[in-house]
Amino acid sequence: MMPDCKEAVTGAPVIRCTALLGCGRPYYQDAFVTLYHADAAELADNLPQVELVLTDPPYPNNAGHFDDGIPAALRFLETYRCDHWMIFWHELETPPLNLPLVAKHIWHRNNSNRADNYEPVYEFHADGKKRASRVLPYPVIYPGLTGCDEATGHPTQKNLKLMQKLIHMAGAKTICDPFCGSGTTIEAARLIRRQVIGIEKNERWCEVTASRCAQETLALEEQPNDKLRHGGNNQG
Repeated sequence: MMPDCKEAVTGAPVIRCTALLGCGRPYYQDAFVTLYHADAAELADNLPQVELVLTDPPYPNNAGHFDDGIPAALRFLETYRCDHWMIFWHELETPPLNLPLVAKHIWHRNNSNRADNYEPVYEFHADGKKRASRVLPYPVIYPGLTGCDEATGHPTQKNLKLMQKLIHMAGAKTICDPFCGSGTTIEAARLIRRQVIGIEKNERWCEVTASRCAQETLALEEQPNDKLRHGGNNQG
């Protein structure tokens, strides 16, 4: 069932994707988050511009995860216009984005002994200026693994601190995750008071994302503003 859309935290939002823009009614909305239950490719033309697209879209893989979503991911990458992207993608090919590739970061899943305990994060920017590529050591999130206390059951869930680190590296104030899954990018942005738009096709994961946002509301209201503004800057 679709939650009521309401302002959960005080503060004027910088971005809003509303019915006036042709996106329909949000599945969840508060002062920092606008979440849509939709096909991202269908919303691409109507989304407002953001400073960063940070996403783990469906991409060709050997695990069979979300293969049916690959065409929509490719359409979104082709259609939506943004100057700065960070995209999780296959290590054997570069995401088909028509912007200069400026860095290739590696998420080192440091609680796994598998040979493939890493995942590339491709960074693109319209300015073409090369950035330092970094190794980012954070645990993989999966039920039962050491160092994992935030698992939702999503098969490709990302680490919350990893996503906060990427946001800080980008220096972005407004973010879009068009394939937001169980909402880690959304929660990461919200915790450090960034404006974020999320889109997810599967309603089950929209429910999980909305629940994560609702659970963080009291924590956001109770913490001092200085702690929220600077949270995550010292993460590895």
